[in-house]
Amino acid sequence: MSFEHQRHKPPRELSRPRELLVVCAPLRSNVNLSRIVRAASCCGVERIICTGQAKLDRKIARDGADAIAIETHRTLPPVLAELKRDGYRLVGLEQTTDSCDMHHYQFPRRTALVVGNERTGLTPELLALLDDVVEIPVWGMPYSYNAATATMMALYEYCRQWPEG
Repeated sequence: MSFEHQRHKPPRELSRPRELLVVCAPLRSNVNLSRIVRAASCCGVERIICTGQAKLDRKIARDGADAIAIETHRTLPPVLAELKRDGYRLVGLEQTTDSCDMHHYQFPRRTALVVGNERTGLTPELLALLDDVVEIPVWGMPYSYNAATATMMALYEYCRQWPEG
């Protein structure tokens, strides 16, 4: 029996809009931001909030650049306060003494995933504003994954836990 494989199945339909958004501290690399936008679009994320000099490389972000509303703000603390008032659980992606292994974390449906700078991570000021901090375990060097790669892993885990939206 022979099967013909076709590339690019249509995206899965969500039964409800995702209540997940990505919030980025000032990133050093436009490549990382563009990779995050592309992955977030694949996950059905509709909104990304950026701070700093956020610039998108449309060749890397591809269709995600048109599918996601990208907001830019000067600083994160007022944005995080507003998201908290709107009922989002503020979940930082960082390694700290109190962070939870992502393998054991249940993402709330209404999650704002807060991603830190590639070099400095999330500052103590930002960490103090978060509800939870999750980390992705590493088994070798360096001590952490690239910001875009870690964000993709966290987005995928959220979608695994909430596949219908």
